[in-house]
Formats: sequence, structure tokens, C-alpha cells
Amino acid sequence: MTIDFESDQQDAMKKTEGISSLADQVERLEGVSSEIEDAEARLKLLKKKRDHISGEVIPTMMSEMGLAELKLHDGSHLKVSTSYRATITEANKEAAFNWLRNNGLGDIIKNEISVAFGRNEDNKAASYAELAKGHGFQPTQKMKVEPMTLKALVRERIEAGKDMPTEIFGVYSENKTTIKRNK
Repeated sequence: MTIDFESDQQDAMKKTEGISSLADQVERLEGVSSEIEDAEARLKLLKKKRDHISGEVIPTMMSEMGLAELKLHDGSHLKVSTSYRATITEANKEAAFNWLRNNGLGDIIKNEISVAFGRNEDNKAASYAELAKGHGFQPTQKMKVEPMTLKALVRERIEAGKDMPTEIFGVYSENKTTIKRNK
């Protein structure tokens, strides 16, 4: 058996060259990843600036001028609108549902026990749960208000100047400026 040291040495050199090339690619990958992180951070900052101008600066200026909408010379249309968000947390669920029922709005509460019950069917749901328990079943009862329904209710009541307990419903409002350009 003969050992070809020269051939073995050339194979080792080729592998070393491959490792060097691999290391270069790893460095390129890290560089590109770093560039992406920087770009995402910059984008996040730009969005924050946009939201500040759209939600605070322009609405304040237009409010001070007594304007809600503005048509620009180029035909663009500038409008500030308020959007609302609301959520019922687990901690506020009972208070929120009681407030809705006491104010004639209980029909937006959905009550589910493995079978979907419609609006204002709390009594039927409770009877069904008792019936199921009587037969040895352990039903799960879930009461909720659909998020879009709650959002619409909040917007409607606030804009009409009606009472809406913002703490119980976790109400959040924000202004937003929209610009519609003529095509």
C-alpha cells in the first residue's frame, strides 16, 4: 500500500479553500441581516413619524382652523377622521355586560353553550345549561360581544354624545389624516 501524500495535501487545500469561501458567505449573510434590521428600525421610526403627523399635528392644526376636511388646489382631498377601538377584558366582562343590559343594549351580547344562542337569549342558554347538567353533561358557557359590533356601538354612541363608560370597555380613539389624490 502506498500513500500519496501530495494528493492528500491537495485535497486538504481544496477543503480549506471551501471553508474560507463558506466563511465569506457567512459574513455576507450577517451583513445582510444587519442591513435588514437597520432598515426595519428605520421603517418603524418613519411609521411613528407618519402616525404623529397624521394623528396629532394635522388634526390639531385643522381643528384650530375649524376645518374637518379640505380640498387642495391639485384636487386632492384631505380629511381627518376619528377611529375607535374597544375591548372587554375578562376583569371587566361582568360590569360591561351589566352596563349593556341596563342600557337596553343586551341584544349585542352573544351567549354560547356548545350551541350558539342568538342575541337576548340568556334565559334559554341558562335553561339549556341546567338541562345539560341534569343529564350529567358539563357544558361550557361563553358570553361575548363581537369586536366589530362593539367598535360600531362605541363609535355610534360617542359621536352621538351618548354615555359610554370608556374604562369598562377599554375605549381607545385616534385621529387619522387621509389624503385622496385625484388620478
